[in-house]
Amino acid sequence: MRILHTMLRVGNLQRSIDFYQRVLGMRLLRQQDYPDGRFSLAFVGYGSENEHSALELTHNWDTDKYELGNAYGHIALEVDDAYAACEQVRQAGGKVVREAGPMKHGTIVIAFVEDPDGYKIEFIQKGTISYPA
Repeated sequence: MRILHTMLRVGNLQRSIDFYQRVLGMRLLRQQDYPDGRFSLAFVGYGSENEHSALELTHNWDTDKYELGNAYGHIALEVDDAYAACEQVRQAGGKVVREAGPMKHGTIVIAFVEDPDGYKIEFIQKGTISYPA
């Protein structure tokens, strides 16, 4: 088994596709409209869905904003340099909500940015976290 994708509901599909492509460097993998259901799906990611997980961006045509609730946490992305990644996001017009630095009570270097709908994306700097074998 493997994780295929995570679905996020978005208020403006093109704005979200633009953010994930231009600001975070993902590719649009596929997109389809479902007129009878009045929704569209777009899958974005860093590689083929055959080998990588993706984000499914779901746009319900009659909804332009969602309440995020308090159960959802964030998406985590590994980056070479969290400080540089924050600067790239800022330069691309994105919003950094927690600057890069060691996490509280630890040494893992993290940062948080926010997509246009308010979803949090955590950057974890490569080499600062060790995974169990």
